[in-house]
Amino acid sequence: MIKYLIVDDEHIAHDIIKQYADLLPNLQLMKHCYDAIEALEYLNAHNVDLIFLDLNMPKLKGFEFLRSLSAPPQIIVTTAYKEHALESYELNVADYLLKPFSFERFLKAVNKVIHSDTNTAKHEKSPNHIFLRCDKKYIQIDTSTISYMEASGNYTKIITADETITVRKKISDLLFIFKCPDLIQVHKSFVVSKKSIKSIEGNRIFMDDHTIPIGRTYKLQVIQLLK
Repeated sequence: MIKYLIVDDEHIAHDIIKQYADLLPNLQLMKHCYDAIEALEYLNAHNVDLIFLDLNMPKLKGFEFLRSLSAPPQIIVTTAYKEHALESYELNVADYLLKPFSFERFLKAVNKVIHSDTNTAKHEKSPNHIFLRCDKKYIQIDTSTISYMEASGNYTKIITADETITVRKKISDLLFIFKCPDLIQVHKSFVVSKKSIKSIEGNRIFMDDHTIPIGRTYKLQVIQLLK
């Protein structure tokens, strides 16, 4: 579970961020802070994994607040001012969201936090987790549980040990998103997990309950597995 704060002097910004975060099952709001002083007081007694931070606030500006933290958590900047983007990355923020931002852009920022090595160490989260849209909701996929993926046009079936999930993404796009070295494409319509392979014979890969064809143009990749 990722514990987070919202630090923003605008109530509507709090409402939007919480509305988006409530769609994701592993985000837990710890406190609404309407200025940086309030956030500092909370952080003196509590730990969080992530802060959604506005920059233009009374009393103490966002970057001044960030510089005051000796061991800052992950930071996602949420601001209406694009001119501070370069400075934010010099302060090693996870992402910079320009208001107004969509849920898809918010989701991309959260996925960066999930994949961050720093945040992984804090909440012992595998970097192989990522959110994908399925029907009208977003679900979290752990790539370490994937047995194989099967493409069908613009859709892809993700088969794990426990379930089959169909998402509206091309199989090539999923490979790029996951960036998982255990997943290898063996056919234009199939990606398999190396650890799920039981045997390879001719142009076929045998798994526990499935047989996957090997495409001619992907044969070399499969041969590399045998070396």
